[in-house]
Amino acid sequence: MKKILPKMTSDEEAENLLEQDLSDFLHEDNFKFVSFEFQPKDKTVNLRVSDKLLEKVKNVAQKEGISYQKYIRRAIEKSLGES
Repeated sequence: MKKILPKMTSDEEAENLLEQDLSDFLHEDNFKFVSFEFQPKDKTVNLRVSDKLLEKVKNVAQKEGISYQKYIRRAIEKSLGES
């Protein structure tokens, strides 16, 4: 039976959950993709885009839970085959 992880508001709630058998929680609905950025971000790029395009980028980035700058950087890396 698939279980969804409950929202926890304290360390005590997390500790209590970890004392249980967690095998029912092991399914893709309880995990999300995480990427780590190890390279330093030491250069700045100025880019002019339309308001409409920037709003679309911001909306998609927000749905993915990342900043719009990270979304743009990830799109550039993906187009170059670096991700």
